[in-house]
Amino acid sequence: MAGFPASATFVIPTMDEQETVATLVEKIDQVCQQLTLPHTILFIDDGSTDQTWGEIESLSQRLPHVQGIRFRRNFGKAAALAAGFAAADGDVVFTMDADLQDDPVEIPAFIEKLNEGFDVVSGWKQKRQDALDKTLPSKVFNWLVSWMTGVKLNDHNCGFKAYRQAVTKDVTLYGERHRFVPVLAAARGWRVAEIPVVHHARQFGQSKYGVSRLAKGFLDLLSIFFLTTFGKRPFHFVGAFGLLCFLAGGFGMLYLAMMWGITRFNVDPADDLHLHASAIFFFCITATLLGAQMFLAGLVAELIVSLSDQSRRPYSILETTGIEGAG
Repeated sequence: MAGFPASATFVIPTMDEQETVATLVEKIDQVCQQLTLPHTILFIDDGSTDQTWGEIESLSQRLPHVQGIRFRRNFGKAAALAAGFAAADGDVVFTMDADLQDDPVEIPAFIEKLNEGFDVVSGWKQKRQDALDKTLPSKVFNWLVSWMTGVKLNDHNCGFKAYRQAVTKDVTLYGERHRFVPVLAAARGWRVAEIPVVHHARQFGQSKYGVSRLAKGFLDLLSIFFLTTFGKRPFHFVGAFGLLCFLAGGFGMLYLAMMWGITRFNVDPADDLHLHASAIFFFCITATLLGAQMFLAGLVAELIVSLSDQSRRPYSILETTGIEGAG
């Protein structure tokens, strides 16, 4: 294939997918051969309890372009992608699920979109082959993410994506951030696009996602919103809230002091303003103290950000296969 890309790496997080990995390799190879695209297929075994790793090792021994990384335990999809991104060396890095619901025939469409000048291309499962307990929470989640982050995608949850290699080296993944890679990339200035993709029904195993993930996803969304908006300037968020509380409490106390001074000139002492008898007095004290604490907390957060070290890996590798010099 002339031009971009000269090579591709497929990063595929895998957990208990022993029935599908060989078929997926075959399907990817067929498409890449038609495109004459040199490629590497990198599986990350995220704590499988079946024979998934054995299948990956067997494929790696027979096919030099198949590689594998095995975690010591389940660390989650974000950690798996982080390990894959660190090892990927293709001009384009594809991510996809190992359950055969993503179809490699879509690969040329992703490359075509990248060649239009985009840096991240996300898949959109227009016709999802999943039960309502997966599709309904996903629609709610996608609407929330688009609304809160400004990155308008119909399907933030789709695992089938394509990135220029530089993007994968520029984002930091841990926790449950795998859902928000396009958001994180857009926050750093990369161009993001979306294309519709075919979505097949699951043939083997069970889905690892459902309604129970909605609450976690919402909390992760809040953290991503904060990190992409105020991650490098937390004082602007925490400090602004603290300053608002401090000013409200301060003006309230000033008002009460003025009223107390005025009532001191009353003829009847019974008409004097007794501050401790007024609820607003305690609200003002609370707001002033809270504002001061939040202001200081913002300064501390700013200091932590300036000195933070994010080099620690969010995973631990047990063994690898097909990767020279790795361990």
